[in-house]
Amino acid sequence: MESESPDSDKLIHSSTTACEQKHSRGVHNLVRLLSEPSQWLQMLSDKLNPTFILGVFLVYGLSQGFAGSYFKVVSDYYWKDVQKLQPSAVQVLIGFYYIPWVMKPVWGILTDVFPVRGYRRRPYFVAAGVVGAVSALTLALTGRLSAAVALGCMVGITAGEAIADVTIDACIARNSIEFRALAADMQSLCGVCSSAGSLVGYLVSGLFVHHLGPQGALGVLALPPALLIVLGFVIYELRTSVPRLEQKRAVDKVNVAVGGMFRTMKYPQVWKPSLFMYLSLALSISTHEGQFYWYTDPKVGPAFSQEFVGMIYAIGSLASMVGVLIYHKFLKDYPFRNLLFFAQLLYAISGMLDLIFILRWNLTLGIPDSFFVICEQCVSHIVSKLRWMPMIVLSTKLCPLGIEGTFFALLMCIDSLGSLSSKGGGGLVLHAFHVTRTDFTNLWLVILLRNLLRVATLSLIFLVPMGEQTDTFIPSDILTKNVVVVKSVEDDTIELVPVNQKLDV
Repeated sequence: MESESPDSDKLIHSSTTACEQKHSRGVHNLVRLLSEPSQWLQMLSDKLNPTFILGVFLVYGLSQGFAGSYFKVVSDYYWKDVQKLQPSAVQVLIGFYYIPWVMKPVWGILTDVFPVRGYRRRPYFVAAGVVGAVSALTLALTGRLSAAVALGCMVGITAGEAIADVTIDACIARNSIEFRALAADMQSLCGVCSSAGSLVGYLVSGLFVHHLGPQGALGVLALPPALLIVLGFVIYELRTSVPRLEQKRAVDKVNVAVGGMFRTMKYPQVWKPSLFMYLSLALSISTHEGQFYWYTDPKVGPAFSQEFVGMIYAIGSLASMVGVLIYHKFLKDYPFRNLLFFAQLLYAISGMLDLIFILRWNLTLGIPDSFFVICEQCVSHIVSKLRWMPMIVLSTKLCPLGIEGTFFALLMCIDSLGSLSSKGGGGLVLHAFHVTRTDFTNLWLVILLRNLLRVATLSLIFLVPMGEQTDTFIPSDILTKNVVVVKSVEDDTIELVPVNQKLDV
C-alpha cells in the first residue's frame, strides 16, 4: 500500500488549521458579544457613578418597570371585577394617575432648591418610598374601599413613582449636560431597565391576580417603594456646604428656577419640540380599557385568561427591549426630525393591527387570536419605543444647566399632560360611541378614529429640529446665565459625580 504524499499531509493539516481558526474566531466573537453589555455597564459606571447606575436600576427597572406594569394589569382587574365600573369610566379614572406626573415641575423645584439636612436627592427617594408603600398597603389590607378612596391610594402609588422618577431624572439630565456623548447611552440604559422590569411585572401579574385576587395582589406593590427608601440611604451624594437654607434664600432659588424655566421655554428651539411631544401623545387617544374589557369578554371577545393577559403584556415588554436595542445600535445617530417622522408613520400603520383584530379579520385569514395578539403586541411595542426614545433624548438636550432637574421635570410634565389628555379623550370617545362592559359594537370605530389621528400628527413634524442627536439646541448664554445666577444664590455641589471626582464615604 502506498503511503500518503507529503503534499497531501500538508493539505489536510492546512484544512484542519483553517477550521480551528474559524472555530476560534466564532467563539471569540460570541464571547465578545456576550461580554459587550457588561463592558458597556462598566464604562457607564466608571464615567458616571456606580450608585447612579444602581439608582437607574431601582427607579426605572423596579419602581417604573416592574411596579408600573404589574400595577397596570392588577388595577385593570380591580376596577373591572371589584369595583365593576364601565370601561369609559375607568379610562377617565386612569387619567388621574397622571396628576402626580403632571406635578413633576413641583417635585423638580423641591429637589433642586429645598435640600433636607444638606441633601437634595436622598430625602426625596425616602419620601417617594414612604408614600408608595403606605398607599399600596392601604389598598391591599383595609377591605373593600369606595371608588374614591381606592383612586386616592392608586394616585398615591403613582405619586411615589413620580417623585422617585424626578429625583433620578435630575441626575440623568445633569449627567447628560456634563457628558453629552453619553446622553443616548443613559437613555438606552433607562429603556432597557424599564423594559426588563416590565417584562417581569407582566409575567407575574396574572398569576398573582389569579391566586390572590385583584385587591390582595395590590399588596405586592409595597415592595418597590420599600427599596426606594433603602436607595435614599445608600445612594452617593455630596452634602451641601449649607445644611439648612434660610427661607429667603430658598425663595430666591425658586424664583431663579422658575424664571430660568420660563426664559428657556420662550425659545423656539425649546417650545416647538415640546409642543410636538404633547400633541403626538394627546392626539393618539387611548382605547386601552375598551380593548381590555373586550379581550376578557367570554361572549364577543377572545376571552383571554388572567395569566394570558399578563403574558401578552410581558411579550410586549420584551419587544420594547428589542426596540431599545434597535434604537441604540442603529438609530441614535439619525437626525431627530427624520427619525421621529418615520417612527410616527410606523406608529400609525401598526395601529391598524388592532383594527384587524377587533373586526376578527385574523380568523378569516386563519390566524388564531392568541398568535395574532402576540404579534400585534410585539410590533406595537417596538414601534412605540422607537418613537419614544428620541423624544426623551431630545428632552435632555433642551435642559439648561443649573435648573436641569426642574426643567426636565417640566418637559416630562408636558408629556404627562399629553398622556392624561389621551386617556381622558379616549374615555370620552368610548362613552360617545357607547362602548360598555358588554357592548363592543362600535369599538372598531373608536380604534379607526385613533389611527386617523396618529396619521394627522405627521403634519406637525416641522416642529421637531433637524439637528443630530449629539447637537446642542439651546443658546449657550442660557446655560451661562442659569449657572451664574444659581451659583450666586448657593454654592451647589453635584450629587452624582464622575469617578475621577469621587470621595470616600
